[in-house]
Amino acid sequence: MRIILQTSLAVLVGLPVAALAEPLAAVDAGSVIIVSALRTPTPVDTVASSLTVLNKKAIDASQAPVVSDLLVRTPGISFTRNGGYGTATSIRIRGAEGDQTVLVIDGVKLADPSSTGGGYNFATLMTGDIDQIEILRGPQSILWGSQAIGGVVNIVTATPDRALEASADIEAGSRDTVHARAAVGGRSGPVHWRVAGGRFTTDGISAISPRFGGKERDGYTNSTLNGRVSLALSPDVSIDMRGYYAKGRADIDSAGSVPDSPEYSLVEEWTGYAGLNADLFDGALHNRLGFSRSETVRDNINPLRLIRPESFAAKGQTDRYEYQGTLGLAQGWTIVFGAEREEQTMRSASPPNSLASYATIRASADIDSQYAQVRIEPVVGLTLNGGLRHDHHSAFGGNMVFGGGAVWSLFDDRTILRASYGEGFKAPTLYQLHSEYGNIALDPEKSRGWDVGVEQHLFDRKLILSATWFERNTDNLITYNGCPTSNRPPLCLAPGTTTPRAGYYANIQRSEAHGLEMAGLAHIGRLTVDGNYSWIVAEDRSPGLNFSNQLARRPRHAANATARYAWPFGLNTAVAMRWSGETIDTARTSATVTPFVNRAYTIIDLRAEMPVTQTLTLFARAENLFDDYYETARRYGQLGRSIYAGFRARL
Repeated sequence: MRIILQTSLAVLVGLPVAALAEPLAAVDAGSVIIVSALRTPTPVDTVASSLTVLNKKAIDASQAPVVSDLLVRTPGISFTRNGGYGTATSIRIRGAEGDQTVLVIDGVKLADPSSTGGGYNFATLMTGDIDQIEILRGPQSILWGSQAIGGVVNIVTATPDRALEASADIEAGSRDTVHARAAVGGRSGPVHWRVAGGRFTTDGISAISPRFGGKERDGYTNSTLNGRVSLALSPDVSIDMRGYYAKGRADIDSAGSVPDSPEYSLVEEWTGYAGLNADLFDGALHNRLGFSRSETVRDNINPLRLIRPESFAAKGQTDRYEYQGTLGLAQGWTIVFGAEREEQTMRSASPPNSLASYATIRASADIDSQYAQVRIEPVVGLTLNGGLRHDHHSAFGGNMVFGGGAVWSLFDDRTILRASYGEGFKAPTLYQLHSEYGNIALDPEKSRGWDVGVEQHLFDRKLILSATWFERNTDNLITYNGCPTSNRPPLCLAPGTTTPRAGYYANIQRSEAHGLEMAGLAHIGRLTVDGNYSWIVAEDRSPGLNFSNQLARRPRHAANATARYAWPFGLNTAVAMRWSGETIDTARTSATVTPFVNRAYTIIDLRAEMPVTQTLTLFARAENLFDDYYETARRYGQLGRSIYAGFRARL
């Protein structure tokens, strides 16, 4: 059967009119894309950083239920997922750590100060009511501060266009999976509003692969709710309020000798924002005052623990106070400047299954920041930007970073040249400093990175080709180090005691990353084909045994290819391929231990959608068509062949 399917697919791909696909970055030729990842509306052709934009059309056509499945199909991005849907998911941009990527939803940074790296776990982020996804690669610390060493993923949810509008999506498929989403909103005089919600359930797969003893299915449920309202008090003054909520339950497996377990994890996260906008001097100066709070609560529950079922509990909270000004000095000259205060708190505990007392770790930190970035257009087609940011961390003092870039559109925008440079600073997280594995002697991570690229539009934008070279050096990269059972070094003892511990956090002296990202998009009649390839070398450059080791779980080679055919009677059919090269599971070695290698894999998906009316579309897809077995992390399985179908309504 597998051979028949492969042969049939090869025939389809070989037909000039029957190649199927999905161009994730497809946009209408000649359209002007506006992005908000630079904290002010900016045409994409004037952005100096390497950038990918996924619009609503591409998001819908992908049929992906989770954002991570979209991101991994774009240049320079790899991911790790510890099992099926809902398990821990890390996104890595250009080989950077997962916690060096900043996630922004409607202008608000989401992060969990109680997590290991203080970043965001992409496991619970569903595509839901998202209108646009913007991926900025390379250091973005000037505008987005700590953690933006690898890049920024900026999420923009939908806003209403009409007096009253609504949408609904429902799909079902393999492993009793059901995904339902709905939204309603409108514009009435000075008030704009929208509310959306979703529910995702699946019986799932065993988080620990059956090849390592996992047998039971580990299910997942996710509920999300987001909303926004804007009230114009006058032509120059308005109030914005936005909120996002997600709650997930994931069955998890033990990493021990008996993997199957009734244990499950609960994750509840929410963020709220309130802001005042005011324009002065006939709109030349736009001011924004805002406050946001984000909170993540995590609990692990094991029903087999009769005394204390809760085996882990954590809560991270971030309050952010901010002012931002945008000043237009003249045509093509803009200054974005602002000040922020970020207050982080965390608590974390691992209760024993007994009545014995246990410690709850509590810690906090404050960061005060000021930033300014100037964008100018000295001549038509050339845009320059440069900026500074100063952060003062309550535990590590002050730090200044610089960034700048240029983008030059030539020959009626047919050729676009980009170059950018950025610096990054990331203080050790509260968990890395104060947890049972903590090390208060850690130094902040610091990075310097640059890239240069070219984008070429040919045949009236029917063919678009791009290539980008990047380099990044990071000093004091923080990693977790496991402890040996004998001859323990001092850091393998709990601070101030003689009690052994399983591991500790320490600084790698230096890591380096460089690579090439290439992408192409072609429109040939009713056929659209696009693809990308990434070559990323991300290595430990510290002297010693680990020198030149590729950092853990980062493929040196990755590629995606998609093609789509629009049939004359309205049907759209597609085939998509994702290939990842092999990775090593840990960058740390010893004289006697060779790191485990996660093998390369190829995933083939088929998709189809058919409009029934102007407001109703039917769709279906087959993921991992050939049921390829693969692991992104040792022992953790991934989804096999899956079939889904549903409908999409836009009213």
